[in-house]
Amino acid sequence: MSSLSIGIVGLPNVGKSTLFNALTKKSVPAENYPFCTIDPSVGIVPVPDERLWKLSEFSKSAKTIPAVIEFVDIAGLVAGASKGEGLGNKFLQNIREVDAIAHVVRTFKDNSIIHVADKIDPAQDVGVINLELVLADFETVSKRIANIAKELKKQDEEAIAEEIILKKLMGIFEEGKMATEAGLDEDEKFKIKSLNLLTLKPMLYVLNVSEASENSEVGLPNILSVKVDPVFEKGFDDLINKSYELLGLDTYFTTGEDETRAWTIKKGSTAPVAGMAIHNDFKEKFIRAEVVFWKDLLDAGSYADARAKGKVKTEGKDYIVKNGDVIEFKI
Repeated sequence: MSSLSIGIVGLPNVGKSTLFNALTKKSVPAENYPFCTIDPSVGIVPVPDERLWKLSEFSKSAKTIPAVIEFVDIAGLVAGASKGEGLGNKFLQNIREVDAIAHVVRTFKDNSIIHVADKIDPAQDVGVINLELVLADFETVSKRIANIAKELKKQDEEAIAEEIILKKLMGIFEEGKMATEAGLDEDEKFKIKSLNLLTLKPMLYVLNVSEASENSEVGLPNILSVKVDPVFEKGFDDLINKSYELLGLDTYFTTGEDETRAWTIKKGSTAPVAGMAIHNDFKEKFIRAEVVFWKDLLDAGSYADARAKGKVKTEGKDYIVKNGDVIEFKI
């Protein structure tokens, strides 16, 4: 599986870098993850998972390799970024390259840390950033409509279908709303995938609270959010697990004397697709998979006993891998 990256965004002085630096203290070496970027602004953070360590102990594995998420520290955004203010274009390009957005919102008051707007108003801060993302997407979609004008004149069916989606998005952006509120189905999203819209990316709101300070109430309805305190290093496991949930991911395991490893897959993956996390050849050369649920394996006491109890199943290429499966692929 390629790397999974979450961009940490927010206004200046909301605690993005404090959060990033605290997260990367947990960082793991990149050599076990050939797909990861080696860059000072990227932290490779393990996904906390007690199942992995229990399986490793069970198998007496020489190595234990967790699943990871890349967190990318993206420069502070200011109002006007979509017009090139601050680091504007570079900032927006960096967000385009990540799979999801962790939007850091400061909720605490601290006179020694200046707030860019001179007051703590979490809902307003969220509005500033989201508006910049909307404006950037508005520009992207406008350009795309102009670019397909020739095809539209020729009554090209694909261009006509795309224009309907683009106009739906323009209507949403004109109301100051995100592309996620346009109600696009999977087919429509696929048709505009190449535009890499910022407001179509999954977003997690990270409320930066401080135990040492007074906190404001955050009026953000119906959103996926998590509270962290980067100074006291609290809430990180919740942040990492919620990020996993946000991206619609599951974990399966391989285990043996050499290593026990957690592999990341999209929810609903079939066994051959899940095997691609290990190696692309696994999809083409897949014959079958020997599957046992992690808890059943531990409870049985050994692989042979798990098999004797009928807990190890032989599955074909249509099998949908479940979160917590332990799999041995036959190719």
